[in-house]
This record gives sequence, structure tokens and C-alpha cells, in this order.
Amino acid sequence: MNAIFGWSVLALVFVDELLAVAAFGVWGWDHDPRWLLVWLLPVAAMAAWFCFASPKAPYGGGLVRPLVKIVVFGLACLALWDAGHEVGAVALLVFSVVVNGLALLPSIRVLVDEQ
Repeated sequence: MNAIFGWSVLALVFVDELLAVAAFGVWGWDHDPRWLLVWLLPVAAMAAWFCFASPKAPYGGGLVRPLVKIVVFGLACLALWDAGHEVGAVALLVFSVVVNGLALLPSIRVLVDEQ
């Protein structure tokens, strides 16, 4: 049962990451040059995540990984807020804090370390 809960939390963490990337796309759609920002900002967020915050990040470390996660999710929430989606921004913030907090539980961290 713990494994099912753990993998469910990790799946929700992945959904949270996708929502953050989508938030950057929403902000880019609302600003000029729309054709550039709508794909450039999500790609930049994905690149930062890949390099610093993912479990196999080449440059992620003890302090860098959580800092980049806070910056990416924080900016994603601010982007939604600035784009006029205040409720979505608060919902993303709460969802991000809860899901990433659950992912820090020792029983779930074991699943990540096994991979």
C-alpha cells in the first residue's frame, strides 16, 4: 500500500512540473512577442529543471536543487497571477507545496533513490 501511495505522489509531482511549464506558456501567450514567449519560456523552465532540479540533474546539489524548485514554482505562480488567473495561481502554489512536501517523506524518497 505504501508503494501505491508513493508512486501516486511521484506521479502528482510530475503533473505539478507540467503545470508549472504550462503556466509559463500561459504568461507568454499574454505578452508580446507572443509567438516567441509562448514556447521560449516553457523551454527555459524545462532546461533549468533538467540542469538543476531533476533527480538526475548534472548540476543539482544539496542547496541548488531546492532553490531552483522554489524559483521555478514561484515564478510559475507569479506568471499565472500576472496573466489574470489568480485562483489558478493560488491553487498551483498550494498543490505544489503539498505534493512536494509529501515527496520528501522518507517512504517516498526511498522509491526515488531505488531508481
